[in-house]
Amino acid sequence: MKKLDKLILSSFIGPFVITFLVVVFILLTQHMLKYFDDIIGKGLGFDVIGQLLFYFAIFMTPVAMPLAVLLSSLIAYGNLGEHFELTAIKSAGISLTRTLVPIFFFVVALTGVAFWVNNNLVPKAALEAYSLLYDIKQKKPALDLREGAFYEGIPDMSIKINKKFPDGITIKDVLIYDHRKHDGNRDVTIADSGKMYTIMEERYLKLELFNGYNYTEGASSEQDLSGRKRSGSRSTFSRSQFAKSQVVFDLSSFVLAKTDKNAFSGNRLMRNISELETDIDSVDTEILEARLTHYEFKKGLFTMYGALDTISLPDDLRQYKASRKQKDIISILDPGLSNPTPIPVDTSEKVINVDSNRFRKNFPDRSKFEKGRPEGKVKVPSQNIAKSKAETTKKVPLTRFKLQAKVDSIFNTEPDKGMFENAANKARSAKSRITGTAAEIKDYSEDRRVFQIQWNKILASSFACIAMFLIGAPLGAIIKKGGLGVPFLVSIMFFIVYYLLTMQGEKWAKKGAIPVPIGVWAADVILFVIGIYFLRQARLDARFFEADYYLVKLDNAKKWLAKKGLFSK
Repeated sequence: MKKLDKLILSSFIGPFVITFLVVVFILLTQHMLKYFDDIIGKGLGFDVIGQLLFYFAIFMTPVAMPLAVLLSSLIAYGNLGEHFELTAIKSAGISLTRTLVPIFFFVVALTGVAFWVNNNLVPKAALEAYSLLYDIKQKKPALDLREGAFYEGIPDMSIKINKKFPDGITIKDVLIYDHRKHDGNRDVTIADSGKMYTIMEERYLKLELFNGYNYTEGASSEQDLSGRKRSGSRSTFSRSQFAKSQVVFDLSSFVLAKTDKNAFSGNRLMRNISELETDIDSVDTEILEARLTHYEFKKGLFTMYGALDTISLPDDLRQYKASRKQKDIISILDPGLSNPTPIPVDTSEKVINVDSNRFRKNFPDRSKFEKGRPEGKVKVPSQNIAKSKAETTKKVPLTRFKLQAKVDSIFNTEPDKGMFENAANKARSAKSRITGTAAEIKDYSEDRRVFQIQWNKILASSFACIAMFLIGAPLGAIIKKGGLGVPFLVSIMFFIVYYLLTMQGEKWAKKGAIPVPIGVWAADVILFVIGIYFLRQARLDARFFEADYYLVKLDNAKKWLAKKGLFSK
C-alpha cells in the first residue's frame, strides 16, 4: 500500500469510528424516547436496561452506517482540502478519482459488513429487543408507597401510609382495604405503626402491624339463590383488636416475566433474507389457493350459466392444481417421503375409462358378507336380472315437440315472490363470496408486498453506504471545510432527503401504487446520480459554496439582460 493510500485511509477511518458511535447514540436516544413512559418507574435493573439499549443499538445500525459514511467522508476530504493537501496531490499529477480508490474499496468492504449485520444480527437483535420491551410493558410499576396516598398496585388491595421513616422500613398510621372478596369496603384494617419489607428474594411483601383494629362487615347467611338478602335479614359486623399482626402480599406480578420469543418471530423485522423468501412463497401459495377455490366455486354461484362457461383456468392455476394433486398422491403412497422427485402430470382434462370386469376380479363376491346369507354363490333368476337391467338402462327420448313444449312451459310460467327471493338470495351469496375472495387476496397481496419491502430493504440499506460515499467525498473536496460544522449540516440535509425518499417509496410500494423494487431502491439510485454529478463537479474544481462564484454568475446574468435591453444599469 502506498503512502498516499495510507494517508487517505487514516484520515477517513478515525472520523468514521467516532461519527458512527455518535450517530448510533443520537438515533438510539431518539428511538428510546418513544418508550420512555413504558420504562420509567418499573424498577428495572441496570442489566435489563443495558440489554435493551444494546439490542436497539444493533437495530439502529442499518440507518447509522450510511450516515456515518457520509459524515466521515465529508470530514476527511474537507480536512484534506482545508489544509491544501488535495492541492498538493493534484499538483503531483494525481487526480481526485485516484484518491477516492482506497476509501472506495474500504466502503465496499463496509457494505459487505453492513449486509451481514442487516441479514444476521439485526433480525435477532430486533427479536430480543421487542420481546424484552413487551415484557417491560406488561410488568407493573415498582412498589412505591407514598405518604398520604392510596397505593393500588397490589391486586385487590388498597394501602395508605401517612408517614414513612428514613430507614425505609418503619411506617406509621396504616390503613388497608381488602377487596379480595369483591364486595366493597367491607374488610378494613387500621394500625398505629408497623414495619414493611420484602422477603424471599423480593417475591413477597411483609407488613408487621402493631396496635390496630380489623373491621369486617359480612352479609347475612340467609340469602336466596339469586344472592339477594331476604327481607328482614341483617348483615353481620365484627371488630377485632390486635397488638401485633402480620400480613403477606404476593409480588409475583411485579417480577419481569419472560415471554416466548416465537410469538414475535413472524414479524418482518425479525426475518432474514432466506426466511423472507420462505414467507413470500407461502403467501404466493395462499393467493393461488384462494384464486383456485374461487374458480372452482363459480359454477355453484352461477348455476344457469355454469354449463355454458367457457372460461378456462389460467396457466398458473392449472400448474398449481396439477402440482397439488401430485403432492397428494405422493403423500398417500409414501407419507414419509420428503422432497419427492417431480412426476410429469398432464394438466389437460380427460375422461378415464375403467375396466369394471378387471376391477371386480380382484374382490370377493359381495354376497358372501351379507348377513343371513350362506357363503358361496347366490342364485338369482335370470329373468329378474334382465328385467332390472332393462329398467335401469331404458330411457325414453323426448321428441322435438315435447322438448319445445317443456321449455315453453318453463319460460311462460309467471314468477312469484318465492322465485324473486330465491334469485335475490343467490345474487347476495354470489356478491358476498366474490367480495370475500377479493378482500382475502388483497390482504395476502399486501402481506407479500410487506415481505418484499423488507427483503429489498436489507440490500438497499447496505448499498446506501456507497451512494453516501459518492456524495460525501466529492462534496468535501468542493467545500474544503473540516470539523463538525458545515459537514454536519450538509450530511444532515442529505440524510433527511434520503430518509424522506425511503419512507415515501416504502409507503407507495406498500399500497401497490408503484413496484416494490422502485419504491425501496429509488432513494439509493437518486443519491447515486447526485453523487456522480458532485464527483464530476469536484474534478472540474467547481465552487458551489463560495460567494464569489454566485456574484460572477449574477454579473454575467445582468450583462446578458442589459444586452437584450431587459435590464438597465
